[in-house]
Amino acid sequence: MLLFHRELGGAGRPPLVILHGMLGSSRNWQTAGRDLAARYHVWALDLRNHGGSPQATAMTPAVLAADVQAWLDARGLGRVTLLGHSLGGKVAMRLACRQPERVERLIVVDIAPRDYHTGAPRAEFAAMGALDLATLSSRAAAERQLEAQVPDWALRKFLTTNLVQDDAGAWRWQVNLPVLTAALPALEGNSLSPGDRFDGATQFILGATSHYVTAADHAVIRHHFPRAELTTLAGAGHNPHLDARAAFVAAVGAVSN
Repeated sequence: MLLFHRELGGAGRPPLVILHGMLGSSRNWQTAGRDLAARYHVWALDLRNHGGSPQATAMTPAVLAADVQAWLDARGLGRVTLLGHSLGGKVAMRLACRQPERVERLIVVDIAPRDYHTGAPRAEFAAMGALDLATLSSRAAAERQLEAQVPDWALRKFLTTNLVQDDAGAWRWQVNLPVLTAALPALEGNSLSPGDRFDGATQFILGATSHYVTAADHAVIRHHFPRAELTTLAGAGHNPHLDARAAFVAAVGAVSN
């Protein structure tokens, strides 16, 4: 399938392709992406079953990486700087390890090459699935309905960005919620095999207050990415491109390897 993309500026500069996280989209990267266009020709993609991209029942890191490779082929892009956040980082790591000739530099944002599957259901998916879309009047009303199961205000705001209205005014989830829910075990697992390795320039950008990457993960990061440099941004959580945007933009590519 051909993924939907946003071109965010910087034509003529080295190509940078951005992959968003779970339940996100290229829309979440417009501001940081336009800032990065001062140094790169920036494209932000929507992964399948997200945003404006096509929907399909297959949903694994392997097919997501194949989608990105197909998009690169369709755009005639040989080697790119590939930046992936969270789920997008899992996809970017897999593509870099399996197709290293396509990746000039790898930038992974706040995720490690390990298994994140806990076996417990994720409350936000259950809350989204239980939302009564037929009687929904607004995103604000949706936030109120989600509050009991999703107490975090910022997360509720983020989830409801996936609500869209049709021409008749009816609300629906833009993400393919049933497929994503069923695919969570595969998507939360490690996207890499033990022998996967990328020897190219690699940067991990982490949020100082996030728990997605711990000191215990550093060894496995360097096992797969021996040239990895780790940058931790003060005051940032799991979304450093939003929490500390200026520092994040300054950090991208600002490594010695």
